[in-house]
Amino acid sequence: MSSALLSVSDLHKSYAVPVLRGVNFEVDAGQVHALVGANGAGKTTLCRIICGLTARDGGSMRVEGNPYQPASVVDAEEHGIRIVMQEPHLIDNLSIGENLYFSALPTRRGLIDFERLFDDSREALDAIGLVGLDPRRKVGALGIGQRQLIEIARVLIRPCKILILDEPTAALTDPQIDLLFEKIAELKSQGTGIIYVSHRISEFKRIADIITVLKNGKTVGTSRVSDLSSDEIVRLMAGKLDQGKHGQRETTAGEVAVKVRNLSSGNLLQGINLDIRYGEILGIAGLIGAGRTELLRAIFGADKIDAGGYLRLGNDEDNLVFDSPEQAIRHGIGLIPEDRARQGLLLSQSITRNVTLSSMQDFRLSMGRIDDKRERDAVESYRQQLDMNCTGISQSVAELSGGNQQKVIISRWLMKDCKVLLFDEPTRGIDIQTREAIYELLYDLATRGKAIVVVSSEIHELTTICDRIAVLSNGRLAEVFERSEWSAEKIMAASFSAYTDHAAA
Repeated sequence: MSSALLSVSDLHKSYAVPVLRGVNFEVDAGQVHALVGANGAGKTTLCRIICGLTARDGGSMRVEGNPYQPASVVDAEEHGIRIVMQEPHLIDNLSIGENLYFSALPTRRGLIDFERLFDDSREALDAIGLVGLDPRRKVGALGIGQRQLIEIARVLIRPCKILILDEPTAALTDPQIDLLFEKIAELKSQGTGIIYVSHRISEFKRIADIITVLKNGKTVGTSRVSDLSSDEIVRLMAGKLDQGKHGQRETTAGEVAVKVRNLSSGNLLQGINLDIRYGEILGIAGLIGAGRTELLRAIFGADKIDAGGYLRLGNDEDNLVFDSPEQAIRHGIGLIPEDRARQGLLLSQSITRNVTLSSMQDFRLSMGRIDDKRERDAVESYRQQLDMNCTGISQSVAELSGGNQQKVIISRWLMKDCKVLLFDEPTRGIDIQTREAIYELLYDLATRGKAIVVVSSEIHELTTICDRIAVLSNGRLAEVFERSEWSAEKIMAASFSAYTDHAAA
């Protein structure tokens, strides 16, 4: 029997498709174990199962040699297992102290003992390097880096056998990262086992002892960090590329539809220059948090483009910055969002109402009435063209499968005659058969001269359907590959380029 502090054996988990396919993973006391992999490799699901947020479908876990099957986060915490997620889970309108001790507020005579609460909070803040921060301040007034450190301090208030850190430095400055690493070293010396999930290879080469690489829900390698270079780690994550039958599609790229110039937005996107062409499928690759969705939103006018950045459409020399999606739509740009249920559809409404949502004025008669027959005929033509599987165009969109919901949104932009279509994760949550149908639809749209941009977390998907692939890394354009130039390893290396310190290799 393993002497590991935590032992995971043959772990399986499926949602619509398998996510974990027999993962094996161990953490020893006083060890920092880096867990790495590309988007969709299964890292987050594994961590959620370990900390009690998600139930496993198969396999087993042991903590200190004893069977371990947490029923909840509270159950996991009672076993000494705690997690710090990438996004802080704090309550903005409560004080720092109240957030730190929310589940165990000190009391005196049945009331909260605020004097003790704030004294204890100062000690907790000092321990994480936030010396002098007033625990009475509302969390909502703090920056994201301070919030992240408070989340870490909140978790470390109680004894911890195993600590899971999921991208803990994403919002931290270099001095804050140094403080966190000092705390990790302290916990390690006390015998705490630490699972460190990060895209930043230079970081875990600095602090981790062991590295496990996941790919497509499987463990593909576990080694001492000192035994692998940065390039070797990237190579393990990338694997081999198999384009399959779709990779031979003849490119139909024509003139430039949209010129993206010096596009910066918020605190992430920085100086993006990119051409989007008619008749082409342009893929956008990169790690989670690299800015892929933000790029589409900025082009679509949903996020603000900072001063100096602009778009040019076709041969037009005018510099455009859309202040709203309505402006982008008027200029022939449509967005199929990643979260189609919340951001793209009126679920309680019919297929007809969703398809004509952006084109309603085209069916208006005098006195504001709608030409129902012409509207129905138009929607029916798109239903047949895209082969929607439904009982009829009056059916509620909520009753459709994910793939058919996707077709409803696409129909909306085809009816609006959008020349540029931005797809954010178009096949997420879609079965294999429908995925193939979506691919064929994208090919057809490109062949008909539409400019198609596809964001996907799956490198294989991008290399299957795209003519070019642009790779973002930490908000910057790292590389643009033609089909003859790319490989899974090159795309992966470009994705990690802003996070990798080759001097540490």
